[in-house]
Amino acid sequence: MLLAACSSGGGGGAPSAGNPDASAAAGMSADTASRAPVIEADPARLPKDRTAALDLIGTVIADPESFGPGVVKRSPYESGPATWPVLGADCVWHQEKPASNVLATLSRSFEVPAAQGKGPVRLSAVVTVHRTREDARWEMAESLEETMRCPTQQLQDGEQIGSMVSGVLLGGEGGQATAEDMLTEAGKFTSTELGGPHAYDWQQAQSLQFTVAATGKGAEGRTEDEVSDLVLQGLTTMLVRIKSAVEKQS
Repeated sequence: MLLAACSSGGGGGAPSAGNPDASAAAGMSADTASRAPVIEADPARLPKDRTAALDLIGTVIADPESFGPGVVKRSPYESGPATWPVLGADCVWHQEKPASNVLATLSRSFEVPAAQGKGPVRLSAVVTVHRTREDARWEMAESLEETMRCPTQQLQDGEQIGSMVSGVLLGGEGGQATAEDMLTEAGKFTSTELGGPHAYDWQQAQSLQFTVAATGKGAEGRTEDEVSDLVLQGLTTMLVRIKSAVEKQS
C-alpha cells in the first residue's frame, strides 16, 4: 500500500475545481473511472430508487457478528437514513441532509466491551447507495481531499482525531480485489470519556454505485492491530455481501 503522511477524512460530493487538493482527488477519481468494476453486476439487481436502496442496505450493512466474536450493539444503534455526516470548513463533523446524488445511507454503531484491564473498542459501519457509479467515486475523491485539508478533526461527544497516516489502494493493486477503490487511515483519537491518545482506524471502499466504511476507536490496552483487524473484518463482510446481492447469476 502506498502510504503518505496525511490528516483524517470522509464525506461525499464533487471536489471544487479551484482547490489543488481537490484536483489531486479528482485525478484519483479519473484513474479509478478507467478501471473495470470488480463486480459483474446484473442491472436488474441494482437499486434505482430509495426504497430499493434501503432494502439493499438492510441486506449488506454490518451487524455485530460481521466484526467477529464479542462485538455488541451500541445505543443508539442506527442513525436515521435522513442524516449524512459532513466535515465543515472548521474541521468539525456534523449531520446534514444527504446529498441529492444519494439514494439512501445508513450508519450503525457497535462496541467490544471493556474487559480484563482493556477499555472498550467503539466501532461503526456505514453503507451509502448513490444514484450512479460516478457519484460514488466522487464521494471517495472528496474523502481523500478531506484527509489533506484537516490535520485534526473534531468528532461527536468530545472526541478528536489526528496524527493520521493515509493510504489509497485501487482495485488490483497489492492483491486488493474486493473493491474498485479503497482508502484507509490510521492515527490517534482522544475523548473526554476514554482519554487517550488511543488507536484509530478508518477504512472506506467503493464498488459500483456503493460505498461502505468502517471505523474503529481504541482504548487503554487495545493495540493498533486489534483495532484495524476489527475494522477490516467489518468492511470486508459488507463488500462480500454487496457482491452477493447484485452480481449476475450463472
